[in-house]
Amino acid sequence: MLRSQIIGTVRKTCRAFGTTARSCSEHTSAVSGFGFQLSGDQQSIQETAKQFSRDVIIPAAPHHDKTGEYPTDVIKQAWELGLVNTHIPTDYGGIGLGVFEAALVSEQLAYGCTGIQTAIEANTLAEAPVILAGNDAQKRKYLGRMTEEPLMAAYCVTEPGAGSDVAGAKTNAVKRGDKWIVNGQKMWITNGGKANWYFLLAKTDPAANAGKAFTGFIVDGNSPGITVGRKEWNMGQRASDTRGITFEDVEVPDENRLGEVGQGFKIAMGAFDITRPLVASAAVGLAERAMDEATAYALQRKTMGKSIIEHQAVAFMLADMAINVESSRMMVWRAAWLRDQNKRNTYYASIAKALASETANKCASDAVQIFGGNGFNTEYPVEKLMRDAKIFTIYEGTSQIQRLIISRAIADAAKQKL
Repeated sequence: MLRSQIIGTVRKTCRAFGTTARSCSEHTSAVSGFGFQLSGDQQSIQETAKQFSRDVIIPAAPHHDKTGEYPTDVIKQAWELGLVNTHIPTDYGGIGLGVFEAALVSEQLAYGCTGIQTAIEANTLAEAPVILAGNDAQKRKYLGRMTEEPLMAAYCVTEPGAGSDVAGAKTNAVKRGDKWIVNGQKMWITNGGKANWYFLLAKTDPAANAGKAFTGFIVDGNSPGITVGRKEWNMGQRASDTRGITFEDVEVPDENRLGEVGQGFKIAMGAFDITRPLVASAAVGLAERAMDEATAYALQRKTMGKSIIEHQAVAFMLADMAINVESSRMMVWRAAWLRDQNKRNTYYASIAKALASETANKCASDAVQIFGGNGFNTEYPVEKLMRDAKIFTIYEGTSQIQRLIISRAIADAAKQKL
């Protein structure tokens, strides 16, 4: 499917249900409720992403892993197919898919390479606050341009001393006339060196609590005073561009403020209800890739006169992979479906993120084990999967943060029953 064909398919489906700017998942669910059978359009979108992953991403992945070169050409091809910025509403030139459909795409892209998928998915994270809190002019200007050419964006929240503790961020913005002056340093910013614009969280009231101390801004990437740091050479996902970004007296017009002053923390955290299911779906994609690679190897590798898949020790490892992959995918689907119904999904998004992240790491580790000595060698694909998997338990909220969110939800629900 070409980009125009995908957009046409989605809009045709929307018209069939009498609306114009809502995702297919909303229409499908309104008619049939929750189910496990994908619609024809969903299957087409999934198959497009799957074919692209197998034909384009997998062959390109080793080069980008070894060199760290940003996958510009691959991303451009994905954009042409409509596999980038899938959730931008049709009113602003996008395809307008729901989180559920985006998760189908994310899983398939990650099957090919989570480094490349992360570069693509970083756009979603940066755009989510604009979709949630932006006014019409901001959406037309910044979301609209993303549909006109293959541009990248970045989510600037994490700092050298503030990762999970977002409330500890020190980057500040001071109002001067009709502008804000931003100073501070962000770190571990995906697409940091490639972004056309940034979503920035900055402290605007040092005396307020976290819920009212921060404000969100859209900052143009070419603004004077922005210094882009070196590309970080990470353990895995090396195709992704991760950098530190320094802001020195950067002027941001008040018209680029997202929402009300003091609402930035709420906006930034709200974006995770959209993006955590997508990160989890990427982890599922990596886990399934590890399972497939291990299964294929176990079928052809022989010891003691038979394929190693016939040894119970190996067979049970593969069975455990399947159990965890299928369970993780179901949690992703539930979290994504709830968000598309405009229902609170924070609890389920955290479960999906924690479960899928740890599934990815377990499946990749077991795949290396099944490959034996070959698994430890860079000529085989599973060592890359093991390196790429680790970050899933760290970024977009560590597994420990997810458990904190989940446990608080459990406690709150229990207290309401008293």
